[in-house]
Amino acid sequence: MRSHKKLTAVYPGTFDPFTRGHQDVVKRAAHLFDNVIVAVAESTHKKPLFSRDERVEMGALIFKNLNNVEVKGFSTLLAHFVHEQNAQVLVRGLRAVSDFEYEFQMAGMNRRLAPEFETVFLMPADEFMFISSTMVREIARFGGDVSRFVDPIVKERLQRRLEKK
Repeated sequence: MRSHKKLTAVYPGTFDPFTRGHQDVVKRAAHLFDNVIVAVAESTHKKPLFSRDERVEMGALIFKNLNNVEVKGFSTLLAHFVHEQNAQVLVRGLRAVSDFEYEFQMAGMNRRLAPEFETVFLMPADEFMFISSTMVREIARFGGDVSRFVDPIVKERLQRRLEKK
């Protein structure tokens, strides 16, 4: 009989900001894997609204009730980060068919770089399929109500950040 090997999954992204869709994927991953590391990318080329540290802090607050979830920032090659975390699985969220081609290419590249870990695709619940961080930022930027799309922590920080601009 085989002993159960603890599986650690890494769910990477920019998360600028975290949406309810991201939260749903994390909760699903937390049910499937022993440990989930939400890996917040530096992503300077995207010119994020929040710094990596701010995004890590928001994630830590959002997921504080999930005992097997940890939020960490990274600024290295994702394959290297996965190795550093001794993870076996990479989790990616898929919202629509349009996400698939990009995610498929990324999974193929990651397989070339690190064939020892698997990529698993998870879909958020139907009500979160259309939500993207980009849309949330745009709605917030123009004074729209984002409370259905993000955690109250994120909503409050978005409002504060946009008031400063």
